[in-house]
Amino acid sequence: MFKYPNGRAYEKKENERILHTRASDTYGNRGMTLEADLNETNAYYLAQGIAVIHKKPTPVQIVRVDYPKRSAAVIKEAYFKQPSTTDYNGVYRGKYIDFEAKETRNRTSFPLQNFHEHQIEHMKQVLAHGAICFVILRFTTLDETYLFDAHHLLEYWERKQQGGRKSMTKAEIERHGHLIPLGYHPRIDYIQIVDKLYF
Repeated sequence: MFKYPNGRAYEKKENERILHTRASDTYGNRGMTLEADLNETNAYYLAQGIAVIHKKPTPVQIVRVDYPKRSAAVIKEAYFKQPSTTDYNGVYRGKYIDFEAKETRNRTSFPLQNFHEHQIEHMKQVLAHGAICFVILRFTTLDETYLFDAHHLLEYWERKQQGGRKSMTKAEIERHGHLIPLGYHPRIDYIQIVDKLYF
């Protein structure tokens, strides 16, 4: 049995799969559609020799292990630790790429509370080394996905820290972001935006 940082239990089944539907709106399934789309896209990039981008595994702290046999161990209790960086990283055309993926059901703005302080600090460090860093934002109810450069995210984060609004408006995201059209192969072709912005 696994537990989230909030203490909620999570039973991991062997046949568990990421669903490509939006049938469930529970907190536990929120974000899975975007993640599945990105994983599928990254698998396509890898297979086609376009880019090597992977999702970083979620760190887990193992608390209790049973040894039913001398040669086998069974994890009985573990906790998802809060990740210290962003979701995805890799290499494209000789450049390091690092990005986070977030989604919201809000139609008019994107809450900055979706990001954590440690993720913002990580993005600052990545940018300081001249790497490519951005976020992929999805408005799930509108079915719109944007690539949003980390420099702009940091500006709006700083505005929040200075007592300003706690979200980015949809208009601000449309102004500084780049709409990624949804396709079939790949599902979210963000590399075409990366080509235009960074090369």
